Amino acid sequence: MSEPQHHDPSVGTEKLATDRDAIGLLGLIAYTELATFGRLAADAANAPTLAQRHQLSRHAGKMLARHERVLERIADLGGDPEAEMGAFDGIFDDFEARTPSSTWWEGVLKGYVGHGVADDFCRLAADGLDDESRDLVLEILSDGVDSERSATVIADAAAADPVLASRLALWGRRLVGEALGLVQTLLAEREGLSRLLADGAGHRTEAGTPGAADATGTAADRQAWVFSQLTAEHTRRMGRLGLAA
Repeated sequence: MSEPQHHDPSVGTEKLATDRDAIGLLGLIAYTELATFGRLAADAANAPTLAQRHQLSRHAGKMLARHERVLERIADLGGDPEAEMGAFDGIFDDFEARTPSSTWWEGVLKGYVGHGVADDFCRLAADGLDDESRDLVLEILSDGVDSERSATVIADAAAADPVLASRLALWGRRLVGEALGLVQTLLAEREGLSRLLADGAGHRTEAGTPGAADATGTAADRQAWVFSQLTAEHTRRMGRLGLAA
């Protein structure tokens, strides 16, 4: 009598990523959520109005809750949550150094764009995870916090001040360029992330996702596809603010 067959998301494709790669991605996500919490808390503390302080503080709390859920999944898979996060400690340092904010508004937009790009990248890589981990990551990264956490604050101010809106639109273009540079560095230094992206591209191609086949070729093809996806998401993100990308 044959053994029962279990669903494997890699059926029909040659699975490249390992369990170690999956835990590593979860470590990146946990670290990113913690960094975002810290930025939101700092933005809240320096917000010009009490209403803005309250709004950003509330979103910071949601970010910390997301972070804790990812840590629990790392532990479930046999990883050390603190060590997995520690492997990415400092990854945003160069981005921070290259994009010093001259105003509070620039700082808020930097968090919105920079960590938004990071979340989008993690969504793409998550398609190469096991079903349970992927579902958790996509739920966490798609729960609306990203689009809400700073959008209302920035959009309201930009709508009321055309000069500020123009400056922030220009600032956003610089930020996304630097954020894409960070993604390029991650792909070059973390081969596990590239393997997860390759697996996810294979799954999307089998599912008939438009354009997904563009990511199944060489590493250069995959990077170009990732950048096109991240750029498109950035354009939509800036559009929610009423700013030109």
